[in-house]
Amino acid sequence: MSEIAGWFTGRLPDGWFTAPPEVDADRDEILVVGTLVPPEVEGSDDAVAAACAARAKRFREETRATRVAIAEEAEHRFGRKVAWGVEIRGDRYLFTHLAVPVMTRLRFSERVVLDTLIDAGVARSRSEALAWCVRLVDRHQGDWITQLRDALAHVEEARRSGPDL
Repeated sequence: MSEIAGWFTGRLPDGWFTAPPEVDADRDEILVVGTLVPPEVEGSDDAVAAACAARAKRFREETRATRVAIAEEAEHRFGRKVAWGVEIRGDRYLFTHLAVPVMTRLRFSERVVLDTLIDAGVARSRSEALAWCVRLVDRHQGDWITQLRDALAHVEEARRSGPDL
């Protein structure tokens, strides 16, 4: 993961972001999120939110060609799709990113949970209900998930530093 983050930090044009970008990756996708300078705007919260959304949209449009070229290089080098986003004043704006299908087998009681979410109007399908459940776990167990990811990073490092077979 540090190789990917380092590559993007070195490859991105200077001045795009206020600090090195946050780079996350899974088996399918690399997500690059940089922090932009917030617009100087006074007024209501709605005015500030509108200015931030417009700043994010402007960045997306003005950097599209360069981002596509960088993404193509990264996809060739790392074998994963690249998604982009920006953060302004703590709000995150993600550009086009993957929605990867996942297949699973559920028992009766698990299907009942998903069907209840559909019946209640929380979701339109079992797939959407399952995605809602995953977001809920992430929101409420985010620290625990982070601890698991950190532990897995240590395992990966131990494997790399171990003997070659």
